Amino acid sequence: LQGLAETELALAGLRGGILTEELYRTAKMQGFLDKTVLRLTGLDALPFEKLRASYKMVDTCAAEFSAKTPYFYSTFDEENEAAQFIAEHPSDRKKVLVFGSGPIRIGQGIEFDYCSVHCTWVLKSHGCEAVIVNNNPETVSTDFDTGDRLYFDPLTEESVEHIIATEKPWACVVQFGGQTAIKLTKHLTKLGVKLLGTSADAIDEAEDRERFDALLEKCGIPRPQGHTVFTCDEALAAGAQLGYPVLLRPSYVLGGQNMIIAYNENDVREYMAIITSHVDMSNPVLVDKYLMGTECEVDAICDGEDFLIPGMMEHIERAGIHSGDSISVYPPQNLKQKIKGTIVDYTGRLARALNVVGLMNIQFVVYNNEVFIIEVNPRSSRTVPYISKVTGVPMVELAVRCMLGEKLRDMGYGTGLYPTGDYCAVKVPVFSFEKLHDVDTQLGPEMKSTGEVLGIDKTFEDALLKGLVGAGYSLRQPTPGKCVILTVKDADKRELVDIAWQLKDMGYKLYGTSGTAYYLGQNMVACNEVRKLSEARPNIMDLFESGLVDYVISTSSKGRIPSHDSVKMRRKAVELSIPCLTAIDTARVLVKCLRSGKTLADVDLVDISTI
Repeated sequence: LQGLAETELALAGLRGGILTEELYRTAKMQGFLDKTVLRLTGLDALPFEKLRASYKMVDTCAAEFSAKTPYFYSTFDEENEAAQFIAEHPSDRKKVLVFGSGPIRIGQGIEFDYCSVHCTWVLKSHGCEAVIVNNNPETVSTDFDTGDRLYFDPLTEESVEHIIATEKPWACVVQFGGQTAIKLTKHLTKLGVKLLGTSADAIDEAEDRERFDALLEKCGIPRPQGHTVFTCDEALAAGAQLGYPVLLRPSYVLGGQNMIIAYNENDVREYMAIITSHVDMSNPVLVDKYLMGTECEVDAICDGEDFLIPGMMEHIERAGIHSGDSISVYPPQNLKQKIKGTIVDYTGRLARALNVVGLMNIQFVVYNNEVFIIEVNPRSSRTVPYISKVTGVPMVELAVRCMLGEKLRDMGYGTGLYPTGDYCAVKVPVFSFEKLHDVDTQLGPEMKSTGEVLGIDKTFEDALLKGLVGAGYSLRQPTPGKCVILTVKDADKRELVDIAWQLKDMGYKLYGTSGTAYYLGQNMVACNEVRKLSEARPNIMDLFESGLVDYVISTSSKGRIPSHDSVKMRRKAVELSIPCLTAIDTARVLVKCLRSGKTLADVDLVDISTI
């Protein structure tokens, strides 16, 4: 660490001076990227030729036995063992690089690894040499026998450039590694590398706000009004013009990172101050009018002409909560046939306009019986494994075959919307808040879930019950003295009345903070007032410590500051393993399950292979 610090100080000390090859080589040997060297030295370009990475083979037997496994990592040694291996094992198969999703973290799920692995298998079965680039040891894609070769390296532009120089592939695939892989598209195009599937220009058209707006205009598809901004003043002007609340997010986001719903000018100022100091502003911030409607999404397979939608999904939670954190239901339970038809129509228009080849994910919001486009991702999504499993349509296989030149109509699954089965599948997110200290459990545009479970049954109610139990919800029936704590923002109070009445009818004692308790009392639902954590005792803390609290329903308009009462209360609920519901829609479906009186023992286990 001291050596790294000394090299960084030496580079920064130049500030436009002469960079020696010796110092540059030292920096590269220690892992400094070229762009980091340029940033620290203040140089516009290196004064000599870039140092190319070489590759070493991982010794899978730790030198105990002689082992040759085509599993490589980069260094800056004189000897390139990857090049030697390729020379010793010549092949006339077409070589394809498959880019994974990098380290699995919140916002970048294991689902993309599923897609990368299936893509590799299909490429190999169709006579290609599949070479994986990924750097997470905890995934199947980085098992040494998944691809023909594996490069365990960061998914940065420089690292990818070095791998391509060694491998000299026929083509690359970026569709199955999520946003991390898609962000490499522009650089790969500059390098002159062929992309299998959707073109780099079409990917940029879907990601670039102004180009995407023009595309939607041409296709006659509505979207929430929005603007692109670079400064706080521009963001404030956009918020005033659109009317609050508005959704703010950077371009090319991963897992909803750095996205918020701003309810007033102060929220915008706070957000822009943070974002402009921490995020590369070469791409603008997007400001959209926030529509609180029903969110739904589709994954489509396209061959440039036809498209196939294996399944349509409806989210339980309304727009504003990240799709990875929403309870997702297949098939939709509340969408009218006209709305479904519009979604299929819009999907077809976009697939053809973008000339998508492979996979595409589209997120919609249904607001006042009108369908709006939220965003289009010309790549695989988190729901691909989910829909593949519940419909039996091998989405990745079909997508890769399209990318290799086959047509959907010849694959045996038809086109348009795939027929819906007589069963229901519910995807429920799983969270790890007890392991993530000081993180507010309030759900919002930024993804916080760390996994998901699948409940499947003949009816929505039973599938939902399985999903909730699988995700860790206790679904306990009330016993004498047990209570529920209610504290919700003004926008949710009206809908809370019916939920609170149902909990009261089940036998729960209700406690609410002053505003919530007063509103429920005004609407004929008896609710005891309880003081907030920051107020004099006895307060909510005493209720928690009594062991009588079964559930907490807490929604707040602002939840980013750890010192807020609402945030502290939700963290306390997590510490005590008390289910804390932060979206009114989640609370509604949970209460529906509770009132059914069923437990997992009352629901038949279903053999998925029979449906």
